[in-house]
Amino acid sequence: MDIHKLVKQAQKGNSKAFLEIFQQYEGTIFRVVYTYVKNKDDALDIVQETAYQSYKSIGSLREPRYVKSWMTKIAINQSIHLLQQRKKIILFPPEYTEQNSASVSAEDVPLALTLQQMLDELDINEKKVIQLKYYQGYTIQAISDELRLPLGSTKTILYRGLGKLRKRLKRGDVSGGY
Repeated sequence: MDIHKLVKQAQKGNSKAFLEIFQQYEGTIFRVVYTYVKNKDDALDIVQETAYQSYKSIGSLREPRYVKSWMTKIAINQSIHLLQQRKKIILFPPEYTEQNSASVSAEDVPLALTLQQMLDELDINEKKVIQLKYYQGYTIQAISDELRLPLGSTKTILYRGLGKLRKRLKRGDVSGGY
């Protein structure tokens, strides 16, 4: 069935239509969320929360053709919220971490550097733009619209993030930081 018709039916309260829509995008949403939280269980929880939030607010969707982008944005926001909550966790005092890090030798640290590790060290906006562009295939204009940023700012964020990734890759820097 046409996605436009399904959205209209879902907005009128048809839960089967909503379920059909969500099932079409569930895999994509999971992959996006997983790139943020890097944990299958957390990703599944966020996908479930995204389903709930999008079902609850499907009536606010003005353009049915943007349902995928709209759900993806909800999922990204849920992921960021979870990551922000985790930042509030109290860490061990430095004397504990110094003891543990002193016992780890340089040979124990893997030298392999993955793209995901590099992405994790980018600014949150750089990470969002790069993921939408290269993981989801969005155009720069669509990313600009999705994140409600000016087109020029979106391009700047994208190129700045890519520049950081290139510099780090060329240096072979595995220690982190820019």
